[in-house]
Amino acid sequence: MMLAPDNATVMFVEDDEQLRLATVQTLELAGLRVLPFDRAAAALARLTPDFPGVVVSDIRMPGMDGLELLARIRAVDGDIPVLLVTGHGDVPMAVAALHDGAFDFIPKPFAAERLLAAVRRALDRRALVIENRRLRAAAATAAQEESPLIGESPAMVRLRAMIGQLAETDVDILLEGETGTGKELVARMLHRSSRRRGKPFVAVNCAALPEGIAEIELFGHAADSVPHTRLSRTGRIASSSGGTLLLDEIDSMPLAMQARLLRVLEEREVQPIGAERPEPVDLRVIATAKEDVAGAVAAGRFRADLYYRLATMRLRVPSLRECTGDVFLLFAAFIEEAKQQLGVGDVALDAAVHAHLAGHGWPGNVRELRNFAFEVAAGRSLAGAEGPDGRADLPARVAKFEENLIRDALLRHGGRVSLALAELGVPRKTLYDKIARFGIDLAEIKRSGRA
Repeated sequence: MMLAPDNATVMFVEDDEQLRLATVQTLELAGLRVLPFDRAAAALARLTPDFPGVVVSDIRMPGMDGLELLARIRAVDGDIPVLLVTGHGDVPMAVAALHDGAFDFIPKPFAAERLLAAVRRALDRRALVIENRRLRAAAATAAQEESPLIGESPAMVRLRAMIGQLAETDVDILLEGETGTGKELVARMLHRSSRRRGKPFVAVNCAALPEGIAEIELFGHAADSVPHTRLSRTGRIASSSGGTLLLDEIDSMPLAMQARLLRVLEEREVQPIGAERPEPVDLRVIATAKEDVAGAVAAGRFRADLYYRLATMRLRVPSLRECTGDVFLLFAAFIEEAKQQLGVGDVALDAAVHAHLAGHGWPGNVRELRNFAFEVAAGRSLAGAEGPDGRADLPARVAKFEENLIRDALLRHGGRVSLALAELGVPRKTLYDKIARFGIDLAEIKRSGRA
């Protein structure tokens, strides 16, 4: 779930002074920024299309009521979530308002937990809208620049041409390719070049879905349908409605989950756990997989019907070995990126680096090449790190550099994994796996951060 930005605000409109004061206190004690109003017109005057929050309003108020406020807000920005507070007799009216665009309604008297849960869901929705608007603006700017897929090899030229052709088709796509070839980048390019560019792009790493709650993550659940919580939850599939759903490493998805996903693809609807009926979704699915999906089908690890449903349109992302002429172009771009991130000046590239670029097979593809560029920019030359046979032991040095990056990020953030994840841009499971592999002591880092 997306965290609301620091400036997220709850605009609360209520003419009953005692209820207004008590509710504002409840919201502020929960760490939320609140703008209270006793009249709808005053609240509306403060509202702008870039308002980074949500509106909670009573329905029955003197002057402009909550329903008129809803209509006026939707004229300002139809994506601002509006939650209506209703008396018992207003519930049918509030239900009708849901069809007119209200985010939710909260009957009086309400528990603080009910209000806070609804507000936080609405703030998450608003944060997603604002983030995707930012991405759309960035994509519009990037459209005037060169493609992020660098290279002039025939394979790369063909890939860029195929992305241009497929972007506007709105069909589901299966991206195949080895690890590290940039399949997620291709998926993002397809989204940014499509008619869905201003809508959500939701990426799900199927290999990193938490065991036991993967179904909840994808499909969500209705209220009172899952132990230990009475609240409903929107799944990742429903969150991507209107936009693009990326199912990364779909060949790692359990078979039982594959069956439910197939129904989503065929019917374009999703049924949360415990829900009485499915909900329609409007999405484009892009799935990524390694190149052995057909083998997984033959071995019974992947459903044939799901594979053929996804494989209606297949796009293969070439390995770096097929784009050998692009290695130096990519390396130069990664060196510039490394210089900016590491804060270093000019990087001297000696003969050993050139020889390695020309002669290495790059089994880790573009990801491995980028790691190597960062290693070179950090001053770890090939000449100073040789293995027992006298040749450079690149994997060991790349692993050490990766360990240092992870350790430094954790130290900077006092051991808070969520902040390190945002900086490093890797899946949570991947980061925890690497923390364990490198023997990084999170508890010690947290203690040192408090010292």
